[in-house]
Amino acid sequence: MEKHNREQRFAVLIDADNVPYSNIAGMLEEIAKYGTPTFKRIYGDWTKPTVSGWKGVLLEHAITPVQQYSYTSGKNATDSAMIIDAMDILYTGQVDGFCIVSSDSDFTRLAIRLREAGMKVIGMGEKKTPMAFISACDKFIYIEILKHSEEEKEDKKEEDNASSSITRIDKKTRDVISSSISDLANESGWAFLGELGNLILKKRPDFDARNYGFKKLAHLIKSLDNVEVDERQSERGDNKLVYIRIKKQPQAKKVAKPRHKKNAPPM
Repeated sequence: MEKHNREQRFAVLIDADNVPYSNIAGMLEEIAKYGTPTFKRIYGDWTKPTVSGWKGVLLEHAITPVQQYSYTSGKNATDSAMIIDAMDILYTGQVDGFCIVSSDSDFTRLAIRLREAGMKVIGMGEKKTPMAFISACDKFIYIEILKHSEEEKEDKKEEDNASSSITRIDKKTRDVISSSISDLANESGWAFLGELGNLILKKRPDFDARNYGFKKLAHLIKSLDNVEVDERQSERGDNKLVYIRIKKQPQAKKVAKPRHKKNAPPM
């Protein structure tokens, strides 16, 4: 009961070898939307020049570096260190979820194990991340969409690009949205937008309106030509509830078939 009355606590574990450091501010801001990052650790062999870029941002964002030497060529010791720490943190019972920042499929089994233990698992990585790891998470966020920019510029860019973004929504995504609306629809065909977002994430953990140029799911839904939107005032009157349904296709008029006269009897 107590878990629902406080903000969720997350352990943020970053694989320095498989994600760029340039978007770290956007990553942490995104994580803050889901809860408080209680643990913030980053793993790598800090003697290597390939991870030197991370050193300049660790202190600024209060991330604890964990040194892991590469004992054997071709073996990723960083992965093992992250997995061991994740299990140690899990058994402390001090967090409600994990954010695994990596584009490496080696963390697929870890994500599955953490979810089996009742943890919420958020993944972050580049668009090259294998689908196996993406599917193992409750939600997966592509770091390419987390680039830092001013809020007013984002709003204007969204308005300017909304019409062109629709062409990037592929048929597979449209089908998932349509089927999810049908799954949630009441007798009149209406579904609540909040429930729709949760169901789509269960089917497609990497689904995010920002992947298609929209800041919010509601904006993406309104751009679809086969969806009808109804904004209703809440009982308290302080906000609007958005409901959606698939537009009914007009029925084609039936064309009466000409009647054929029976053959006249032979004379």
